[in-house]
Amino acid sequence: MALADGLQAAGHEVTLVVTCVDSNRYVALQAQSRFRLKVVASPVVADAQVLESAGKAIVRERNAIRQTQLAIEAFLLPAEAEMHRASEELVAENDLVIGHYFLYTLGAAAEKRGRPCVSVALAHGAVPSAHQPPSGLPDLGRIGNRMAWWLARRVLNSAFKKYPDRLRAANGIAPARDMVDSVWASDYLTLLAISPAICEKRPDWPAHFHVCGPLDTPASVAEGELSGPLESFLSAGDAPVFMTVGSMLPGSGEAEAIALLANAARAAKLRAIIQAPGWEQLGFRCSEQLHFVDAVPHAAVFPRCRAVVHHGGAGTSQAALRAGVPSVVIPHTAEQEHWGSELRRIGVACKPIPRRRATPARLASALREATGSTTLAANARAKGASLSNENGVVEAVRLIVDRYDRATKG
Repeated sequence: MALADGLQAAGHEVTLVVTCVDSNRYVALQAQSRFRLKVVASPVVADAQVLESAGKAIVRERNAIRQTQLAIEAFLLPAEAEMHRASEELVAENDLVIGHYFLYTLGAAAEKRGRPCVSVALAHGAVPSAHQPPSGLPDLGRIGNRMAWWLARRVLNSAFKKYPDRLRAANGIAPARDMVDSVWASDYLTLLAISPAICEKRPDWPAHFHVCGPLDTPASVAEGELSGPLESFLSAGDAPVFMTVGSMLPGSGEAEAIALLANAARAAKLRAIIQAPGWEQLGFRCSEQLHFVDAVPHAAVFPRCRAVVHHGGAGTSQAALRAGVPSVVIPHTAEQEHWGSELRRIGVACKPIPRRRATPARLASALREATGSTTLAANARAKGASLSNENGVVEAVRLIVDRYDRATKG
């Protein structure tokens, strides 16, 4: 939404199509958007029990490849046909299309019509380079990393290329050349929406890869506003910790996840803001120590907190980094484990706690480390200061417009 708003503000006519796995909350935002916002196939999974079952299966699975396959089959394939129809409409109606790297429907539709397509990636663990190993592997040196990427490509193509190829065959499009280079990435332009403080462009990356910085805004219409009760809680005592697992609340199992966060805060004897949509209906109540919220503007709240507990999503990870506060990461998926490891590598987070191993005691111990470490606090402040000069939306718009202008003029 931030990128769409930035493009619209720069004078372009923008249509954003959104598919949400577990709700239709974006419908309510249509009237507030400066651009055209369409909601398609949302929620993908309407049955809370089915959502919970799929979510728990993904969290339990330790093999990253199988975990991703479970997510595709549970959350993407049921919406694939409708998403592809929406992709064909976007391609027919616009001069340029932009899509999340994982959603292969848009790239397939663009390729069939010969329309330029920009890919946006929210993590850099799947960009081959001799200077970094595939996500989850140790650095093996340049020769070792090249060999690891050769093997990783074979594994990724074997596991995932069947999904886009099946869609492509049904629509008269030849099979994809490679999952990494021609499905996830676009040789027209691939943007890595990651802060340069975390991700530096590798010298052997192709010229069409660019690190633009995180795509966010100071106040997102999707996050609501700072309420009076929340402002009162923030002002009433010591700075709290902020706790959220983002979009990873597993259906009717969300009460268990909220209790994990609340019990950890109590055990660590810390004041906490816990973001959990539907908390009141689940029987949770605010107190002097704990304040529950449905959604809040992270940019306004995080800088007033001592630490942020989160799932390791790209947006939340970088919002915490921008705020200059340490993180405690509870990853649910392989990509979130990558973010947790990266935050720890740059010295702003303690060791991640995978969701399947998270207990109130373990989380409380990590909270005490995150709030008590002067090193983590100093590193977080320094990184936050460096991010204050970044504007990922402006840079992304510049790169997109520059690439389109060069293509049309040359």
